Amino acid sequence: MTELGVLHSPGPRVRARQRRRRRRRREAALAAVLALGVLLVFMSATATGPRLTPARAIARHRAKPSTYATALARTQVNVKLKLPLTSGMLFDVRSGRVLWQRDPDQPLPIASLTKMMTALVVVAHAKPSEHVLITPAAVHFSGSGMGVLPVRKWALLLTLLYGLMLPSGNDAAIALAQHVAGSEGKFVAMMNARAGAMKLGCTHFASPSGIVDQDNYSCAVDLAVLAHAVLKQPLLATIVASRSAVMPLPVKTGKVWLYNNNPLLRLGYPGADGVKTGYTSVAGTCLVATARRGRRWLGVVLIHSGDIYDQAVQLLNAGFAAPND
Repeated sequence: MTELGVLHSPGPRVRARQRRRRRRRREAALAAVLALGVLLVFMSATATGPRLTPARAIARHRAKPSTYATALARTQVNVKLKLPLTSGMLFDVRSGRVLWQRDPDQPLPIASLTKMMTALVVVAHAKPSEHVLITPAAVHFSGSGMGVLPVRKWALLLTLLYGLMLPSGNDAAIALAQHVAGSEGKFVAMMNARAGAMKLGCTHFASPSGIVDQDNYSCAVDLAVLAHAVLKQPLLATIVASRSAVMPLPVKTGKVWLYNNNPLLRLGYPGADGVKTGYTSVAGTCLVATARRGRRWLGVVLIHSGDIYDQAVQLLNAGFAAPND
């Protein structure tokens, strides 16, 4: 009779096979763990990249190509401004090298300096010979303006460009925006798209005139880039360098007399050739101005300035007196 519950121990061959199976399982498990570790290390390196030491970070920063109005010139001018200035820059127009700066990346309201972008968008999408309908919205403007636009009449686009950039006409800005895009809102979207294409990182527009301070801002670096773009456009370069202009307009006299707000042009600063003024109570007095002397062509940006004429003259004089490197 057989006893229940009694187990027979395996023979030598069975025990050997069991040991081989256990060994293979351990090896497979170890291989899986190693493979998982390699995968995790690879994923971590791919996601975060190699850790940069301070020295490597500085080297990488210096290796990046400089862009317009961000590279410092070897010769820096030392200017002590007597009156307040929130942000500003003195730069070489051709190269973009910066000779002097104060908080150049600070986004600030820019008032009618906005019209530099307005003009660029207009000339990119319309011809100077076109005629623009003067709508009631253009006539019922606020702030600075041409002030003589005849409602529901057709005005030459070129006349409105002069009115936009010389007396800083908000009425001209509205009329041009409606002509190019159908509405001010659509035109502002075009302005912001152009700013994105130009990589103006601290710039946003809220109106074609700049009369709206909220959400309408830029910085000295971006404004220098905008000024350079305006001066590269032949028609706009001619307009902003004009002290005054007499242009055709469908009014009784058939003409309109326009005068530039730029104090450097009005007061005859030697070589002055642009670009734009601006003012609101929030933005303060603003100026982007350029001047040539011999082979040198310098520009200045002033945002919320205590005196745009004196500060521009002081900076430009110092820049022209500095060695040209």
